[in-house]
Amino acid sequence: MLATIGVASIDALFDEIPPELRVADSALAAIPEALSELEITRLMHARARADGQPLCFIGAGAYEHHIPAAVWQLATRGEFYSAYTPYQAEASQGTLQLLYEFQSMMTALTGLAVSNASLYDGASALAEAVLMAVRANRQTKSPRVLVPRALHPAYRRTLRTLVAPQGLELVEVDFDPRGGHTALEQLATAAAGAEYAAVVINQPNFFGVLETVDELTDWAHAHKALAIAVVNPLALALLTPPGEWGTRGADIACGEAQPLGMPLSSGGPYAGFLCCKQELVRQLPGRIVGRTLDLDGKPGFTLTLQAREQHIRRGKATSNICTNQGLMVTAATIHLALLGAEGLERVAASCHANTRQLGALLSALPGVEPLFERPVFHELALRLPTPTADVLRLLAAEDILGGFDLGPDYPELAPALLVCATEMRTEDELRRYAETLGRVLARLG
Repeated sequence: MLATIGVASIDALFDEIPPELRVADSALAAIPEALSELEITRLMHARARADGQPLCFIGAGAYEHHIPAAVWQLATRGEFYSAYTPYQAEASQGTLQLLYEFQSMMTALTGLAVSNASLYDGASALAEAVLMAVRANRQTKSPRVLVPRALHPAYRRTLRTLVAPQGLELVEVDFDPRGGHTALEQLATAAAGAEYAAVVINQPNFFGVLETVDELTDWAHAHKALAIAVVNPLALALLTPPGEWGTRGADIACGEAQPLGMPLSSGGPYAGFLCCKQELVRQLPGRIVGRTLDLDGKPGFTLTLQAREQHIRRGKATSNICTNQGLMVTAATIHLALLGAEGLERVAASCHANTRQLGALLSALPGVEPLFERPVFHELALRLPTPTADVLRLLAAEDILGGFDLGPDYPELAPALLVCATEMRTEDELRRYAETLGRVLARLG
């Protein structure tokens, strides 16, 4: 190839890459030799055995839920498993219909008019929502956005990474030390009389605490800002949908679809969702699938809206999101179809009941108490009498993943632990965790 195009070497072919951005040869030398498919299979099985099957009480944005066997039996069929972007509608009706069903389900859950066909994950979906809000807000030219500290730390880091180069300013709003929520007074103090393009409101927040979403949404609209909801789709089976928050509803809703049929799977891949009001549809990044009729009056599906600049004029693109995370969305759609509204509500109620029971069991231990006094869903923040890292290390030795250490991200709360109990946890497992934690605390005390 080099000879044909008249280039002397690979280095010369990529000479536009600055030397300081290139990977050193010494770093490349550390990459192990290639393995065959058989060797890779053996390696991954060995690592899976080494991981074991510990009891998981970690949530923090990635949840262990029951996934019906039919979900991945169907999702890994060749028609779905190998499908890519459905540019040719006549050859992609199955994929397009599935994406349409996913959009319909997400609009039903969020109470908003429009959904796209997914994004990479929840964190990047929030970044796209913020960029979208700044573009769409006609009442102000402000590049500032209010972001709660009670938002997932990884979401906040991703948000800064993706929007800071666009010249946006993120202003963090602290949480109430007693309730763990974003109080209206703190929001007003952080705003300090300036104009803001958007306010991010999460429900529940990272601590599992339920926010006063109606007040926050109405405050945003009263101050010329759009309201961006960050939500857990499972929680929406029980909680008020973003489209009904406050007087006018949230303008945009986004979040992580992992709770819908996606296993923990060593950290991914996941899929984000993004929904909005009808009047914002042309600012929605990604692609939208629509339902139509052909010349014979038969229903069919096709890509309805997508910014072509994403593919041919990247500098003028609404977004650089060019994938639909098709396989993950396939799993989410099948999962939702199998559970239905009633099944999803039962799962959410079971998660809530387990978290309440776990909180009661752990809070009965000496020195353990809830950090916050407001109602929670799915997760609970606890104050510990001894360093969290030591507690988690000893719990792991007992084959229990005890929770998420809040100290590194919220040093003022340390020692503190975020625990989660999904519908997967049995009463015996909850009691085993409480008894084991009691022994660990006695040992460390």
